[in-house]
Amino acid sequence: MKISELFAYLVVRDAGAALAFYRDVFDATETLRLVEPSGRVGHAQLKLAGTTLMIADEHPEYDIRGPASRGGTTVAIHLHVDDADALVARMVQAGSTLLIPVRDQFYGERSGRVRDPFGHEWNIGHHLEELTPEEMQRRFTALFS
Repeated sequence: MKISELFAYLVVRDAGAALAFYRDVFDATETLRLVEPSGRVGHAQLKLAGTTLMIADEHPEYDIRGPASRGGTTVAIHLHVDDADALVARMVQAGSTLLIPVRDQFYGERSGRVRDPFGHEWNIGHHLEELTPEEMQRRFTALFS
């Protein structure tokens, strides 16, 4: 078996607002939107740095619900950018909640964590240094010493 792609598929309460938010804060391009006669978004896609982010409104009749309906999310999306500080600030200014301020991390990145207005959590980071797995483990162990 060969895996050719992996897509993040986000379910939200207001896909129209989520699409606008992600377009604005990530400079993404909407490539597809399928809308039911009721106005509910059945499926939409954004192009983001050569990858596809899929988004849909909740469909409770199929038990397809977003973080707001489930009481939170169990997944975080890790997004590498050229300036984590700038993107986290932009997301917070657009209505996201800062969970972990941006700072230099033991694993060789500068990163922080935000929850967007739709309940999804994002680790936003940029590369600082190359580390061997052994050095990363040494630093990780030191955090608990």
